[in-house]
Amino acid sequence: MSSREPQSSSETVNVSLGTAGLLGLQEVAQDALPTAAYLMVGGRCLRDCAFCAQARTSQARADALSRIVWPPHDLDLTITRLREAREAGRLRRCCLQVTTAPGYLAQAERVLRRIRQASDIPLSVSAHARSLQDVRRLLDAGADRLGLALDAATPEVALAAKGPGWAQALDLLESAARAYPGRVSTHLIAGLGEQEREMVRLFQRLAEQGITIGLFAFTPVPGTALERRQPPALASYRRLQAARHLIQLGLVRAADMRFGEDGAIAHLGGAPSALRQALADGQAFRTSGCPDCNRPYYNERPGGVMYNYPRPLHPAEIAEAIALALAAPARDVSQGERLG
Repeated sequence: MSSREPQSSSETVNVSLGTAGLLGLQEVAQDALPTAAYLMVGGRCLRDCAFCAQARTSQARADALSRIVWPPHDLDLTITRLREAREAGRLRRCCLQVTTAPGYLAQAERVLRRIRQASDIPLSVSAHARSLQDVRRLLDAGADRLGLALDAATPEVALAAKGPGWAQALDLLESAARAYPGRVSTHLIAGLGEQEREMVRLFQRLAEQGITIGLFAFTPVPGTALERRQPPALASYRRLQAARHLIQLGLVRAADMRFGEDGAIAHLGGAPSALRQALADGQAFRTSGCPDCNRPYYNERPGGVMYNYPRPLHPAEIAEAIALALAAPARDVSQGERLG
């Protein structure tokens, strides 16, 4: 323990279990260490997203987000351990998750400033912003990147899973990307009821504006309104991962792809050999989003189906993922439509 560690303060911050283990705040058995520290502030959310453990009417435990537990820890001690882990090269980023609770922006600003005063670690913040002024507040507080989550691929899917406001959220996301190029990200969740074609259209639109896309698989969380919904089929998710990766790299456009009558990706565009080469490093199938973010087991249970790999893939894992991504869906959709 460092001799510089502060005495316990009255303020706490929720720390993801994996981060708490890496920082030595509690004993945690881990087979994949986080490359970013994940902290959460705000408390139970005023919003009511049907998939979220922090939703207003959620019956999930109060310290959960997705399928991860985020126990509270002393804020001063957490920041001290964060600085030490950064200096030792064990962490490359810190990500602040902010729930929309009363006073959430002021609380997020305060925590961001305190981290920035203590360390030069790159800071991401994921929060609900209502205006470009809110965006500026968070960036001025010390964040180098801001995540404005869309979650759903279409306004119809969003209305069912989150409520109204998707179009306004997209407009603010695009305005923020124009105002602060290279500093804006979004999160999208596959498996909320969208077609693959709809998700791919959105990938293309966002990529053209320089918006970084973090893609996640829907994860049922006990106590949430969608706790009985199943995660997306792995083959579908692999196709979407490959599509997002190829589009964000500018190697393929959505208009190059073909889709079946059910909206599933029938062909990713380009020659199969070129697609295999572009996917050969396995990067498409790792956690996507801000640099140095790997979120171990955010979508998965250890030993279960791996949607987003938090580490480099083994050769056999890459081969399996590419095979799923490039295989046509079970139905014969080889003559499916293209996006116009």
